[in-house]
Amino acid sequence: MNVEVSEEALVAQLRSENAEYQKLEQEHESLESTLMSFESHRYLSAEEEVERKRLQKLKLAAKDRMTDIVRRTRVGQA
Repeated sequence: MNVEVSEEALVAQLRSENAEYQKLEQEHESLESTLMSFESHRYLSAEEEVERKRLQKLKLAAKDRMTDIVRRTRVGQA
């Protein structure tokens, strides 16, 4: 019987065992925190807006890499 590992269980496993996933998750959380600081500004300067967009792209790239690790791990367990 092939029991598929839940997404949450797989992520928990990666958090404890996969250094790359851990690094990406920390990077993602740090970027999220920095982006939240931009939300406290009523208006952003042109430079701040460019930086906010850059950080959003980095955060998305980290999330994409995390998702890819989950997918590769799931395929490897199949």
